[in-house]
Amino acid sequence: MKDPLQSLRHAAVVLSILLWAASPASAQVSVGIGISLPGVSIGINQPAYPQFVRVPNYPVYYAPGVQSNYFFYDGLYWVYQQDNWYSSSWYDGPWYAVGPQYVPAYVLRIPVRYYRNPPPYFSGWQRDAPPRWGEHWGNDWQRQRSGWDRWNRSAAPAPAPLPVYQRQYSGDRYPRVEQQQQALQGRNYRYQPRDAEVRQRYQEQAVPPAAAPSRRDQQAAPRQSQPQPGRPPLQDARPQQAQQPQQQQQQGAERRESRPEQARGQGQGQAQDQRKGPGQDKRNNDGKAKGQDKDREDNDAPGQQRKK
Repeated sequence: MKDPLQSLRHAAVVLSILLWAASPASAQVSVGIGISLPGVSIGINQPAYPQFVRVPNYPVYYAPGVQSNYFFYDGLYWVYQQDNWYSSSWYDGPWYAVGPQYVPAYVLRIPVRYYRNPPPYFSGWQRDAPPRWGEHWGNDWQRQRSGWDRWNRSAAPAPAPLPVYQRQYSGDRYPRVEQQQQALQGRNYRYQPRDAEVRQRYQEQAVPPAAAPSRRDQQAAPRQSQPQPGRPPLQDARPQQAQQPQQQQQQGAERRESRPEQARGQGQGQAQDQRKGPGQDKRNNDGKAKGQDKDREDNDAPGQQRKK
């Protein structure tokens, strides 16, 4: 029979571990990726393009008519929902989860008052100051993002232009993921992010997920071995002795194909010689005879003149 006190201690240890794993700080710090797969459901549905207002003295816009922590900074939309940050190049997604260590500094600096749906732990924080992210995400995050809350407030960069062309795409006209970047964003919005973190997110979102090849394409495509680093490309795996007879057969076939051509060429040459030979010989003999007669006439001419 188990000791009741020991069982109670064991249950207390298990409960403490579960509570620690479920705490917001540990859950946030454990997110070690910069971006996740698209299509994350964050509970936000924007039927139309929202109206934005600039945060005074910040290169950031917020949407006062949206009951969410919804912002725009440096070419991307940013949402803080359920203790997680998300970004997207279109106003209604798809949304990409961003780890807390990759959130741009100016997004972290947005004052508390511009969060339209602040989480409960914002309560009591100064409204005109940024949230206490170091207190929320812990000392490890604070060491990684040291200096995020210190900047020259009088030298903030100008905000990026809003992609207002997206207003015409709402409801059923909202484009698919592959259309957003390839056909629309690149043609209508030429702005390039200045923030290094935003630029990284922007480039990753600009590449749509690759479509899987169909079964027909997979069957038609020949299998090719990829060379490994430091190794020469793989050659034909058949033995060398098995390859030589095939090469000799190919060379023999080429020689057999070339022999009839040579024979036909020789036969045509002989036929031409037979057709042209007698006539040419006769003409040549006549020319020689005429030349000999002419020589005899020239030799006889002086004697005839002497006789006269």
